[in-house]
Amino acid sequence: MAESFLFSIAESLLSKLASQAYEEASRVLGLYDHLKNLKDTLSLVQAVLLDADQKQEKNHELREWLRQLKRVFFDAEDVLDEFECQTLQNQVIKAHGTTKDKVSHFLSTSNPLVFRYKMAQQIKDISMRLDKVAADRDKFGLKAIDVDTRVVHRREMRETHSHVNDSDVIGREQDKGEIIELLKQQNPNDDHKSLSVIPIVGMGGLGKTTLAKFVFNDKGIDECFPLKMWVCVSDDFDLKQLIIKIINSANDSVFLADAPDRQKNLKEMDLEQLQQQLRNKLADQKFLLVLDDVWNEDRVKWVELRNLIHVGAAAGSKILVTTRNHSTASMMGTASSHMLEGLSPEDSLSLFVRCAFNKGEEENYPQLINIGREIVKKCRGVPLAVRTLGSLLFSKFEANQWEDVRDNEIWNLPQKKDDILPALKLSYDLMPSYLRQCFALFSLYPKDYDFSSYDVIQLWGALGFLASPKKNRAQEDIAIQYLWELFSRSLLQDFVSHGSYYSFRIHDLVHDLALFIAKDDCLLVNSHIQSIPENIQHLSFVEKDFHGKSLTTKAVGVRTIFYPGAGAEANFEANKYLRILQLTHSTFETLPPFIGKLKHLRFLNLRDNKKIKRLPDSICKLQNLQFLFLNGCTELETLPEGLRKLISLYDFEITTKQAVLPENEIANLSYLQYLTIGYCDNVESLFSGIEFPALKALSVRCCKRLKSLPLDSKHFPALETLHVRYCDKLELFKGHEDQNFNLKLKEVSFWEMPQLKILPHWVQGCANTLLSLHLAQCFNLEVLPDWLPMLTNLRVLDIELCPKLRSLPDGMHCLTALEHLRIKYCLELSIKYEPQVGECWDQISHIKQITIDEQKIWKKR
Repeated sequence: MAESFLFSIAESLLSKLASQAYEEASRVLGLYDHLKNLKDTLSLVQAVLLDADQKQEKNHELREWLRQLKRVFFDAEDVLDEFECQTLQNQVIKAHGTTKDKVSHFLSTSNPLVFRYKMAQQIKDISMRLDKVAADRDKFGLKAIDVDTRVVHRREMRETHSHVNDSDVIGREQDKGEIIELLKQQNPNDDHKSLSVIPIVGMGGLGKTTLAKFVFNDKGIDECFPLKMWVCVSDDFDLKQLIIKIINSANDSVFLADAPDRQKNLKEMDLEQLQQQLRNKLADQKFLLVLDDVWNEDRVKWVELRNLIHVGAAAGSKILVTTRNHSTASMMGTASSHMLEGLSPEDSLSLFVRCAFNKGEEENYPQLINIGREIVKKCRGVPLAVRTLGSLLFSKFEANQWEDVRDNEIWNLPQKKDDILPALKLSYDLMPSYLRQCFALFSLYPKDYDFSSYDVIQLWGALGFLASPKKNRAQEDIAIQYLWELFSRSLLQDFVSHGSYYSFRIHDLVHDLALFIAKDDCLLVNSHIQSIPENIQHLSFVEKDFHGKSLTTKAVGVRTIFYPGAGAEANFEANKYLRILQLTHSTFETLPPFIGKLKHLRFLNLRDNKKIKRLPDSICKLQNLQFLFLNGCTELETLPEGLRKLISLYDFEITTKQAVLPENEIANLSYLQYLTIGYCDNVESLFSGIEFPALKALSVRCCKRLKSLPLDSKHFPALETLHVRYCDKLELFKGHEDQNFNLKLKEVSFWEMPQLKILPHWVQGCANTLLSLHLAQCFNLEVLPDWLPMLTNLRVLDIELCPKLRSLPDGMHCLTALEHLRIKYCLELSIKYEPQVGECWDQISHIKQITIDEQKIWKKR
């Protein structure tokens, strides 16, 4: 289905060919005429692609024509990428090359004369192939459509959260009441020692998870169950992983004050140790455990988990299970399953109207409401389908737009039990081309994956899927816009703002849709896959302990490989067009030298490799590299030499045993905007007198010997975000007394800083720019400064687990821009500022959104 976003690929190719940089470089290399011919043919083809996309469903020959175009387009992308690689390499040789480098460059295939001949041949070949395919376009009677009009109308941005407000759920009050009644009942036969398991069963998209959250967040349930835990199970019913999830959820529910000890990595414990941890968490506690999205039918696995949970559980503890599978419910349940039905026609229409209109707006469009009633009938009471189509029609007020959805032929296709919901497929078909290719890559992640906006920004950016930013807009802004457009179409859920990033998930059925539309280009590799098809572009190895040794493949044009846990058997040398290589938790002791030959590589992720000691210096030949992540590589002895040659590097994460970082090399990375330094246990000082003119975000974490971090506006003129976390010896006050610290910071976070007793005075210097301030696990923070209300642009103030903090400063009413105040695990603050009843409530009541977690108990143990 990659043919469905060919318009976007053509647009990207044309944009490159039309750029001044390409024109200048092509003249220097003598390739101008060749590239102009390619551009002219490409323009003719692009003009009819939108019409072809709309007609391909009914025309097999047209689909085959689009497949041929796709192959040419991908090859054209690789050729143009080769062109960019050469241009960057020339820049590096000119700026940093030694005489030996320049001689070697002249004698290699990169010699301008040799390269010009080779590129001319490749471009000529691409042009001939494109001309041949393009000649067939007339026989399909295609119209020229220059602009993709499938725009997305978005509501005003608002923060969302994973909890479900009563007002957000339609038609489930009776279901909620029945389940709460079951949870409050005594265990059957008055057997107080048994553990009741209550299943919620229904088809995908009915809202089982939403209903479970509706129940989970009810205040009466809080009173009945002192300990509540939520665990998403999904396809993999792995005992060890489930125990870890339950322990983590218990930690979140009743927070323990021993924060540093809690950081112990549960994944490194054996099963016996984990069982003991679980028993300690659940001992004598009356709890509610939700096991969401269970598919397991293996009774032995379930009994093993149930017995572990049951040990030490207090009388009246309950487990609530959501599942699509009746046999799973029968195996697990101790009570009759709650069968979830579709919404009534009235409730479906109410939900549809809420998604399609702003509040009260529907009264002006009675004709659209009548059409909407007919659309809703086709959704058969499935809330996900209703919500998706309602969101699709938001801010569309022409009757013909609604009638096109109602009368679309997709509703007439025969439906099998496990088919993609027609409403979801229709939402995809009406999606702009640029969104389609971004959405398709969700298929590379497993179901129930907890996404961060960082994940997709890096992925989309490295693959060139983001439109060229216009003036004063960064790539991140474009990516966030795309995410909001997908969220506006109800294709993302649990979409939550965390200040500088968002987290979200996608529904199982939406994941199925991504798999369906990306099946020709993306492959989730597991032990059942024997071979990789030739035309696959993106690979993701998803199973633990699966190394793919027996796989056969002819796919040499692969651009993406996700390979967590990869070891020495992994070989990527044949994939010379790789753009993305993700090797988290890998077991390489050294990377193979051929890594330096992957000159198209934009993204290299080696996070949490606990064995790697050295990186080959050849890695610095990757002039296209934008993202290099070494965070958690705690055995890495030294960074490679020649870092300054990575002239495209944009985001760099560093962990190393070096005592002194090559700061001058790093500072020479003129494109670097994001820098993370973590677990550098031997580093005592950073950035003395070093200038970082483009750096926007700096994160320093877990550097246990770090004492000095001097920052000022002269050396960090563009810095907007500063995160400092768990650096015990770092003195935040030291070294700033005589400096003009007036940075233009927008976000500041201090996490796990036990030495922090008051805020450093230099934060006050950001009074005109600071938007977000986060203070977490600062156990000795006793007071907030009197000048805090001078931060008049502050929008978010987040305070978590600062138990010695007893009050907010006077003058909180001056913070008129403050939109969200969050106080969590700060017992005295929570009582003093409790909404409506706290003695100091009036001081903060003007703030739009206040989250004070008085429901959860902080216990010192």
